Amino acid sequence: MAAPASPRLGPRPLPLHLGMALGGWLSSIAALPPARSGSLNWRHAAPAEAEALQEALARAEPEALARALGTEAARRIGCFLAGIEGYRAHPYRRRLADPPVLCQAGATRVLAFGGEASGAAVLLVPSLINRAYILDLTAGRSFARYLRERGLRPYLVQWGAPGGEERAFGLDDYILGRLRPALEAVRSDAGRPVVLAGYCMGGTMALPLAARADVAALVLLATPWDFWADGRHQARMIAAHRPGLAALIEGLGHLPADALQAMFAALDPLLAARKFSAFAALPPASAAARNFVALEDWLNDAVPLTGPVARACLEDWYGANAPARGTWLVGGEAVRPERIACPALNVVPARDRIVPPASSEALSHALPDVETWRPPLGHIGMMASPRAKRLLWRRLAAWIADHASA
Repeated sequence: MAAPASPRLGPRPLPLHLGMALGGWLSSIAALPPARSGSLNWRHAAPAEAEALQEALARAEPEALARALGTEAARRIGCFLAGIEGYRAHPYRRRLADPPVLCQAGATRVLAFGGEASGAAVLLVPSLINRAYILDLTAGRSFARYLRERGLRPYLVQWGAPGGEERAFGLDDYILGRLRPALEAVRSDAGRPVVLAGYCMGGTMALPLAARADVAALVLLATPWDFWADGRHQARMIAAHRPGLAALIEGLGHLPADALQAMFAALDPLLAARKFSAFAALPPASAAARNFVALEDWLNDAVPLTGPVARACLEDWYGANAPARGTWLVGGEAVRPERIACPALNVVPARDRIVPPASSEALSHALPDVETWRPPLGHIGMMASPRAKRLLWRRLAAWIADHASA
């Protein structure tokens, strides 16, 4: 008999998502009296909209309006909770078998998707924060398997959860001690120079290697570089939470996954409420419902960041903007994109709300031989949405094949 599936805990952290949704919707009721009296601060609203709403509030019967607001808040809360329960009870489980392991060191493995393919070799480098299978989500939504179908020879780095000696790893350890040997193993296996492709933080980590190693080409997918390029909005938000985050890291030795998820949730406090409310209306057996569950399972399967990596990201990247200022050191050397000689492709998703497009665009000004694409996709959508193949993957596979011998 098969073991029962472990219960889903998401959306993580659940108390935060519930609190933000309840606070947002119930605040409408609390804001009604000052809104009617004219004492509510409308400073951030469009003047015409604020005036029209003020007039509508003045015409409405107070008790009826309060009842309507309460009814609507209760309906939205009910939809959100129904979506969460539907997600937790959904029968979908990811059962996609991994391809063979090319090499392994600690928790880090390199998966070889190419089989007997003889096409261009490409090493896919994901972020340290989320699991690597966003690039191999389902049989029909797997960037790695798509590249294989297009005749390429993809390899995927799986970082895994840090354990053993990795609990003390910093970025140098991951980049030089794990990623560089992985690149060498892939080159040896493929027998040719490799295209290095980094997604999100994986792109940032790939840049130092592209400057040091003999790679055929570099592909950057939603890669953060200038951490102040959005007007320092994200940097200021992280700075406000840095004392609490620093205490967590000091006490636990790592930054927990739920703390990371909470920071992502702060970028759009009602996103989870909107997503799960919409999911509640989907037929559970539909492809849309299964795709939603597959993606949410990945989102809720985050891993902690080691203490040294977390400090580097919070203090050096967001705090000091070291990469864009040329002061980020790997192996004692400054990471300078202008020194990367191979052809590069910088893919900047236009609808990215996790990595501000301006942060990635900075690399287009720094790399000497670069193309920049701006597909109308989001940060996660570029790897998981139904439109990704048509809007990005097909063209990207062709670019990799064309530049593999550079």
